[in-house]
Amino acid sequence: MTTTTAPEQLPLTGIEEADRLLAERPLALLIGLALDQQVTVQKAFSGPWELQRRLGHLDAARIAATDPSELERAFRERPAIHRFPGSMAGKVAALCGVVAREYGNDAARIWLQASDADDLRRRLGALPGFGDMKVRTMLAILGKRFALDLPGMTDAMPRHPTLGDVDSAEALDAYQASKRAHKAELRAQGKRA
Repeated sequence: MTTTTAPEQLPLTGIEEADRLLAERPLALLIGLALDQQVTVQKAFSGPWELQRRLGHLDAARIAATDPSELERAFRERPAIHRFPGSMAGKVAALCGVVAREYGNDAARIWLQASDADDLRRRLGALPGFGDMKVRTMLAILGKRFALDLPGMTDAMPRHPTLGDVDSAEALDAYQASKRAHKAELRAQGKRA
């Protein structure tokens, strides 16, 4: 069986407890990545911590079984967990449903039981809301921050900077500045950022 070495925290939120949760709970990391769209990295990745605080747990099967209106209410409570609380509550419920049904309620099995990087890419890509960019980001986080060593992993990880390169608050600032500059460059070229 594949093993990983979890860091003490993933410095993505600026909240020590939230950063520790991302490193300690694989489901928190997946939920944070699912929420990482149209909000800041800090907002997205603090979402699992806030959701756990509001629900009293971070259990995939229980989240998937939660009445949709109750889950949406937890997302909408001020401050809202996401800019789009209704749709994101549904996405998180769907993600948790897959983790509960297909991975025995253990999100880490997605990568710990993968046979190689291609298998892991397929597993991640089958998760609700995980397109190519999120899959590549997760590969980088698992490879660089958790030392996941699967056959083909080095070749599968992106060559450009990702959240997998963030190991401090300063590195997060540099990553975000680089991403803003890249988007500005694309807009200047008339391309969609």
